[in-house]
Amino acid sequence: MQLLVARLTQEAQDVLGLELRAPDGGTLPAFTAGAHVDVRLPGGICRQYSLANSPLDRDRYVLGVGLAPASRGGSAYLHQGLAAGDTLEVGAPRALFGIAPEATEHVFVAGGIGVTPILSMVHWCQAQGRPWRLLYCVRTRARAAYAWTLARHGERVRLHVDQEADGAPPDLAAWLRDAPAGAHVYCCGPEGLMGAVGAAAAECGLPKAATHFERFAPPEAVACAVPAGGFQVVLRRSGKSLHVRPDQSLLDALEEASVGVPFSCREGMCRSCEVPLLAGQADHRDFVLSDAERDAHTCILPCVSRARSAELVLDL
Repeated sequence: MQLLVARLTQEAQDVLGLELRAPDGGTLPAFTAGAHVDVRLPGGICRQYSLANSPLDRDRYVLGVGLAPASRGGSAYLHQGLAAGDTLEVGAPRALFGIAPEATEHVFVAGGIGVTPILSMVHWCQAQGRPWRLLYCVRTRARAAYAWTLARHGERVRLHVDQEADGAPPDLAAWLRDAPAGAHVYCCGPEGLMGAVGAAAAECGLPKAATHFERFAPPEAVACAVPAGGFQVVLRRSGKSLHVRPDQSLLDALEEASVGVPFSCREGMCRSCEVPLLAGQADHRDFVLSDAERDAHTCILPCVSRARSAELVLDL
């Protein structure tokens, strides 16, 4: 979609708010709380940004974009080169970080710009009359995006400011320990925070299936991992057979064989390139499949995942 930049706002230090609308003022595709969109930028750049507004809004998408300290061109362009009245190419909303409507309570933990999908979930909870609370962790108050929106919810929102806590981390176990049976926990933020939330949730006895995380970048150690050895791939529908070398991804091998597969991030973060797996066992290296999906071996993300078996058979 070509969407109009209807408004730009400064939501916090180094956080830009974008309000996008259809040029004709029409209705936009529906989305669910926690969904994100792909935004295509000059230079062939594609970035994923969470929708921060209520899913009930059908005439606009609201994005919050933090300025990355070492921007590779995405956030820097939006912060420095975008103006109201410009247009952006935006993909249809996709939901990898969904809310569990059956939860007895929705317990949110956000770090920095990770508050954007959480804010959409808060809007959903308010509209549905569902219990929720939010722990919002920021380095300084000046970086607390959407604080003015969250302030109206009073004690449901707790702000942890590193600068004011002398650098001490939040007591995550205390925050999660009061969660009732059937509660779900949602976290989006820096990798360190998400790892700490996962550990605290396990310590408090919360089921793994009741903890949800949103990532927009793979952990650095995994991103730099050396690929495993080569393997064979059979494409059932086309009848092609190809070899994936140790120094290339499965997605690269498919492209080399002129097999078109849609993709976006190429980092195992967005599920755009998901392919049905008909036979063989995958070495799943993505960050979006559930444990049950990994164990089933019925799909694979070829941008990062490889093979445990000597051969994979794909529905391509």
